[in-house]
Amino acid sequence: MEMTEIIKRVCRQSAFVLLPFAIVSAVIEWKRLPLSILIGGVLALANLKGLAWGIGGLVGAAGQVSGKLVFFSLIRLFILFVILIILLWLKVINIAGIFIGITTVLVLLMIEGFKSAKEA
Repeated sequence: MEMTEIIKRVCRQSAFVLLPFAIVSAVIEWKRLPLSILIGGVLALANLKGLAWGIGGLVGAAGQVSGKLVFFSLIRLFILFVILIILLWLKVINIAGIFIGITTVLVLLMIEGFKSAKEA
């Protein structure tokens, strides 16, 4: 299975898992927790796509790590942290929701990785 297929499957499954988590969390804390879960999931998916793009560039470079690839990886992480800090500073999100969203995407990615490893 190709890496882009795995990412598409993780994105699709994340939508089906994160939305019910956000709806259920609205019962617990309706102000920031559902939005935090969704934002955490979206940021994790965006980071995953950026990571896949970087790995694709690494594989295409015949095993040589270019300075441009490292630079774009650091920029991607910097942008992710800046977004999180700004949203925390504005009190739009809370840490628990972000953690749930990111962890959900990570678990779904691991499950898809195990499935594709079994098929190979």
